[in-house]
Formats: sequence, structure tokens, C-alpha cells
Amino acid sequence: MLNIVLLGPPGAGKGTQATLLIEKYGIPHIATGDIFRANVKEGTPLGKKASEYMDKGLLVPDDLVCDLVEDRLTWEDCKNGFMLDGFPRTLYQAERLDAFLDRNGLTLTAVLDMQAPTELLIPRISGRRVCKNCGKVYHVTNMPPKTEGICDVCGGEVYQRKDDAEETVLARLAVYEEQTKPLEEFYRKTDRLYAIDASETPAAAYAQITAILGE
Repeated sequence: MLNIVLLGPPGAGKGTQATLLIEKYGIPHIATGDIFRANVKEGTPLGKKASEYMDKGLLVPDDLVCDLVEDRLTWEDCKNGFMLDGFPRTLYQAERLDAFLDRNGLTLTAVLDMQAPTELLIPRISGRRVCKNCGKVYHVTNMPPKTEGICDVCGGEVYQRKDDAEETVLARLAVYEEQTKPLEEFYRKTDRLYAIDASETPAAAYAQITAILGE
């Protein structure tokens, strides 16, 4: 059983690695950001509340996130493992996760800390574009759509999310540094933290991760 946490600042490539790891290990990818964005799109009460924070690059309140994640981890598809992306983000969330896992006889296999310098992260995020219809992700420099503003897959509109705008990115990185960075020490103390150099190619980061998790 593999129970994994993907840790790292916005733009470090957690989503890219998650896609590769899902295919290799067959465990569900639980990304709180995706769950909140889906609720925002559908206009649910949770989505409306979450959008007040997300649009400003701020974190959604801890208890709201913890309840959501704990519920998700009880689903049938998590019985053979899971991969958390974007959670925990604060010490409180990490402590609640440990308590939840302990109550259910589970432990974390590894916390993969994807690290990259800020000067690389800002253009990575602010250049990101997403299809409004199917959710395919593009990048204005590294992977643009064949026709500007139009999705290659479904022909939907390709746009920049509010939380990917440069001013919001700077706020997100500041929040990460203040609230999430301390998690490195929290997990290091219990020998669960593995540093991943995410400044190079996705393939290089993937090779580091699979060397840790095993073939």
C-alpha cells in the first residue's frame, strides 16, 4: 500500500507527477484544489465560500479542507492507497491527517517535497492556461494550443484562471512560504520527508520519485 503526500509550492509540478504516478501505481489522486474548483464551477455553497479565498490566492480554512479530505479518504478506491496533492498545507492539517490515519490503522509511506526556486515558479504558473470545457492544461511558452485560445482536444475556450494571474501567484507563494514551508520540518522529524529536485524536467523528477517509492 502506498500512501503519499505531494508537497511543494505552486508551480513545482505536483500535478504532472501525480498523472505519471497514478498510471504507474494505480492509486487515486486527491487534489483539494480540483475539488474546490469543481464546486466553484457548479456554484455550490462550498464553492462560493471557497472562491472568496482562492481568487485572492489565500488558503481555504483548515477545518473546511480537513473535513473534505477525511471524507474522501474513506471512499472505496482508497483502500489500496492514495496520493494527496495540496493537502496538508498547514501544521494543523498535518496533525489532523496523522490523527485520522492513526485512528484507521494507516501510515504515510512518503512525503515527496518538490523543490524549485521562485524565479522558475512564477513563469510556470502565470503562463498556465486551461480549457474551460475539458480542463486540459496548456502553457503559453512550453505547451501552447495549436490555435491560440482554442483547445486542441475539444475546441473549448482556453483561458487563464484567476489564481494563475501573476499578482495572485505572488500571493500564493507568500502564503506557501509562511504556512506550508514549516511542514518540511514536521515530516523531516519523523523520517517521512524526501526532497525532490523539481527545477529540471518532469522526467528527472519522476525518476527521483520512483527510485524512492520503488518499481
